[in-house]
Amino acid sequence: MHMYMVVAAVLIVASMVAFGVAALTTGWVMPFARRRVLRPKLHGYGQLIGAVGLSLWMFLGLIPRRFDVVPLIGWFLWMGALGLQMLAQRPGRAPRGGVTKSVS
Repeated sequence: MHMYMVVAAVLIVASMVAFGVAALTTGWVMPFARRRVLRPKLHGYGQLIGAVGLSLWMFLGLIPRRFDVVPLIGWFLWMGALGLQMLAQRPGRAPRGGVTKSVS
């Protein structure tokens, strides 16, 4: 049973990396999140950081008395990645006053 859980966790982290790279390079976001995500690059960075944090937390957190701080850092990375993905759903900053620069 333990091996099934490890394989499932590896597949989840690998899919997070693949979808993060796809969002960074092409701007493609999964269909159920397309309507909400306004900044796909930031969403991709969030997914990549989340994959690193989740793997540190899951795989190094299971080793007893070994890497005490590293799983905690992984958990903070994962939570920070969730924050980045939430920011990716908000619109970016617009210039104030509607004044645009003209190219001459």
